[in-house]
Amino acid sequence: MRVFIGKHCKGGEVILINHIQFGQGEDIIFLHGWGGSIQSFLGIANRLKNNYRVTLVDFYGFGDTPPKPYPIYLEDYAESILDIIEHYKMRQVILVGHSFGGRVAIKFASRYSHLLQKIVLVDSAGIKPRRKLSYYFKIFRHKLLNLLNIEHTAGSADYRKLDSVAKQTFKNIINEDLTPITQKITLPVLIFWGGKDKETPIYMARKLYKNLVCSTLIVFKGLGHYAYIERQNQFYMLLKSYLLEEHYALADIINNHNLGGSTILKIPHALSKQ
Repeated sequence: MRVFIGKHCKGGEVILINHIQFGQGEDIIFLHGWGGSIQSFLGIANRLKNNYRVTLVDFYGFGDTPPKPYPIYLEDYAESILDIIEHYKMRQVILVGHSFGGRVAIKFASRYSHLLQKIVLVDSAGIKPRRKLSYYFKIFRHKLLNLLNIEHTAGSADYRKLDSVAKQTFKNIINEDLTPITQKITLPVLIFWGGKDKETPIYMARKLYKNLVCSTLIVFKGLGHYAYIERQNQFYMLLKSYLLEEHYALADIINNHNLGGSTILKIPHALSKQ
């Protein structure tokens, strides 16, 4: 199933957003991480389809959605989600985003909170990373070698595989720090994280929990960037409970499934003050 996007076209081009949709009930849109696709959340979506209408999206340049022929920004990805929401006349949508998908969810929530009910951030990107001295040395080396016209490799292996347009898009995305806008989001937010995540380290989860005034934080200690896949059953149970607004039931699920020793739960700030 594809949606034709007209209002954001440039030069008369037709842009397609590949997605699948099934189930019935309240709307949930799943947003995959960088390099992912519809398949990333398909297992979870299938388990929710009896109570929710689920939509899984391929972002520009991933899965079966073609890339744009020019560099784009995070705002363009957020606008593509707006197009889908408007196409289906959705209201009170729930966004679930992993990594880059979480970054898009944060951007979207900062602009279109009136269309959302809540968001779920899974090992989300968007917080400015802490840089070590070695990082700045690599930047200096790269610029110096460019100045001297000396061939060299720069960036990660994944980055080097990209074409010039995709590389600029990648730079546009990672150079946008979303920390300031997280403080303006008042929607309920579930933050789900792997305690040993190296891609988006745990300090980013703590920063999000601090900034998002109505957030719940769940950390699976010992797991990495794909904790929601490594513990898919537990993630599903916790997500379902959160969607039903059974905040304190989250603790019961953790205790009843022997997760207490491996899971940290911090309830919403508003509830903790009651």
